[in-house]
Amino acid sequence: MARRSRGNGTVYRRGNVWWLQYFVGGRHLNESSGSTDEAEARRQLKVKIGETAAGKAILPGRATVGDLCALVIDDYRLRELRDTKAVEWRYKANVKKPLGRLPASRFGSVQVKQYILQRQAAGASNATINRELSIVRRGFKLGYEAEPKLVSLVPVIHKLPEDNARQGFLEPDQYEKLLEQLPLNLKALFVCGYHTGARKNELRRIQWSWVDFQAGLIRLPGAVTKNKKPRTLPIYGDMRRWLDRQKEPCPADCVWVFHGAKKHPVDAHLNGWSEACERAGMPGLLFHDLRRSAVRNMKKAGLQDLEAMRISGHLTRNVFDRYNIIDEEDLADAGKRLEEYAAKRKQERAVKLRLVKGS
Repeated sequence: MARRSRGNGTVYRRGNVWWLQYFVGGRHLNESSGSTDEAEARRQLKVKIGETAAGKAILPGRATVGDLCALVIDDYRLRELRDTKAVEWRYKANVKKPLGRLPASRFGSVQVKQYILQRQAAGASNATINRELSIVRRGFKLGYEAEPKLVSLVPVIHKLPEDNARQGFLEPDQYEKLLEQLPLNLKALFVCGYHTGARKNELRRIQWSWVDFQAGLIRLPGAVTKNKKPRTLPIYGDMRRWLDRQKEPCPADCVWVFHGAKKHPVDAHLNGWSEACERAGMPGLLFHDLRRSAVRNMKKAGLQDLEAMRISGHLTRNVFDRYNIIDEEDLADAGKRLEEYAAKRKQERAVKLRLVKGS
């Protein structure tokens, strides 16, 4: 077993993973770095030794809910997850004040219920509360998996029911109306979202070198897509015109196509989006809602399900059930086809009856 000492601590390897060993309050603590890189393990050990010297290290049985949530944030940073800032913001904005200083040993079903009632009284949705409590749940799990354990058990935190099924579509006249109301820095982003169904964060990361005007394509590398797989977006409709307009105010040293599209820390509405939706008579519309309209438009244009999914980035065909990709016009057309079919069957039966009577 390889060991590397550093002051009051040591890093050693178990299998491919490097572990940390250091002293807190006269006790030997062992903790996995979660990394196969010795340099990264050394960096973590240095941080732990510093925390111990500053009195910030977590002693087994002394952890607070805040300490456990800090483990989650550190874990997100270590794995370089995209939601790191969002998780950190959610914790500091809503979880830290009511739960941060509470000893983990005193956290249970009563505290969960109190937290839910408080957040609901403040107007938070069930989906928002679930995201916040998931940080706490994950913190307890990491604390339980630590060596030595920081908590003796992981409390059961049931998820609240969520109604995530968004309905309705952005019709062509609504698209034009909202485009008119949006601030200039969001217009091109909106047009591309409406035409391709790409996620907002995927669009915001697009660089000019990925845009091929000659081929009429935008090539997204796997590093910016949600499922880590490269994807290609077609440039069609209003997209080319608005992408050209994006180049005019773009600073010479800027590589980003949508350089003016700023957003909230937890990826809520883009700045200016909500106000434009209100003026256009579509309050509450989310940028993510454009995905549903884009997929429906692709289906109406004759694209196969798989083709539409490759453009929008959906992984399964469940999107067509979840988004209910049928509107009233589709149903009216279906009704006409069914009526024609029923009339045809009725006529066929009448012919058969006449033939039977004639025989």
